[in-house]
Amino acid sequence: MTEAVEYDVVVLGGGPAGENIVDRTRAAGLSTALVESELVGGECSYWACVPSKALLRPALARADARRVPGLAGAVQGPLDTAAVFAHRDYWTGDWKDQGQIDWIDSIGAHVYRGHGRLYGVRKVAVTSPEGEHHILSARHAVVVATGTRAVVPDLPGIAGARPWTSREATSAKEAPGRLLIVGGSVVAVEMATAWQALGSQVTVLARGSGLLPRMEPFAGELVADALREAGAEVRIGVSVEAVVRDGPTGPVSVVLEGGETLEGDELLMATGRTPRTEDIGLDTVGLPAGKWIDVDDTCRVPGHDWLYAVGDVNHRALLTHQGKYQARIVGAVIAARAAGAPLDTEPWGAHTPTADVRALPQAVFTDPEAAAVGLTVAEAERAGHRVRAVDYDMSKVSGAGLYADGYRGRARMVVDLDREVLLGATFVGPGAAELIHAATIAVAGEVPIQRLWHAVPAFPTISEIWLRLLETYRG
Repeated sequence: MTEAVEYDVVVLGGGPAGENIVDRTRAAGLSTALVESELVGGECSYWACVPSKALLRPALARADARRVPGLAGAVQGPLDTAAVFAHRDYWTGDWKDQGQIDWIDSIGAHVYRGHGRLYGVRKVAVTSPEGEHHILSARHAVVVATGTRAVVPDLPGIAGARPWTSREATSAKEAPGRLLIVGGSVVAVEMATAWQALGSQVTVLARGSGLLPRMEPFAGELVADALREAGAEVRIGVSVEAVVRDGPTGPVSVVLEGGETLEGDELLMATGRTPRTEDIGLDTVGLPAGKWIDVDDTCRVPGHDWLYAVGDVNHRALLTHQGKYQARIVGAVIAARAAGAPLDTEPWGAHTPTADVRALPQAVFTDPEAAAVGLTVAEAERAGHRVRAVDYDMSKVSGAGLYADGYRGRARMVVDLDREVLLGATFVGPGAAELIHAATIAVAGEVPIQRLWHAVPAFPTISEIWLRLLETYRG
């Protein structure tokens, strides 16, 4: 090992959360080092959010165009898959991170490429791909932002089946003839939407009671109906018990509970995420390896006044935008503590990521899109709130009918009857993802229903759904 190099802050993991920690701590005048074992920019930039949306956008644009009179006949052919893949590759930088490195250099931070591990209190050991060793010492904070990886269940035959995870599903160079997808959450439904549009015959196998289980039940129902209409097979309440691959390049089969066998050319296991904490030295500071990292309301690890965990690894919210939000706040926390300044840790204060638990937004880019923020009805009731669900058929909104012939969608707002504020909202329909930020403001701001009545939506837009929901609530 070389002599330790000292920084104010050392960040372990260069995904979106880690990058935002670097940005905020450097803006506060702290010296910062970033350690990354793969590509700076992380899972989101190369194998998740960015490439998946590049694959999905042509599919959704074509679907929208086919619902517009005068345009539908012009877009009846197949997608140009080569152009779609080229566009995806452009947005991933052809899986090169030089642009991210240039940005980090420009703000005066330092990047160490290699595998980083905690090396006791306030220290990180880095082993580079070339075998070089470095010890980094942090005056004020070490931040763990190593993210998650896909879970592949330990089924009989799974190792030899070489299944896709989200990484292969977003970076594949050609569409498989038949794609089996095991799972019912976001990765499963988005990749089903993309690859069905790109020419694959898709079969979705979901073990639970419906798709998108973290949203209101109608969201998964509408997405499932649309996938079936697009030609995909969607099966709910089924369990995979074994997997068989026929030779190195042959087809892959799944054996369902009860013995039924389904065959495909590729198999995507979209069955959840697990923290990338198994080999980052947590044991050197008395923490369990391979587990989610518990944090307090400032994302600091209890019992370690120098250690923070930001983004997926703390299990508060496994979403890129929330990891970046946490990082912006934690950057301010570290800067304030380094300066000896007091913290504002009240709910919605400058130094606590309250939105992770009260106003968490998510958009799912299926056809139709599904977007939600805050609590579902079931979650609100379990939390002890007295609520009313207000529903409206989005096809009855003028702006929706002009947006697309045969528009189908549904909206719900969850009202806290004691305070008359929104606890949550869900929108499902073409273009619905662009509605969710207004709902996020209403939930995060705890805007009274009476005040929302004066937020007049422009006519004729899909956002007129807000007026219809409020009218329905008033009766």
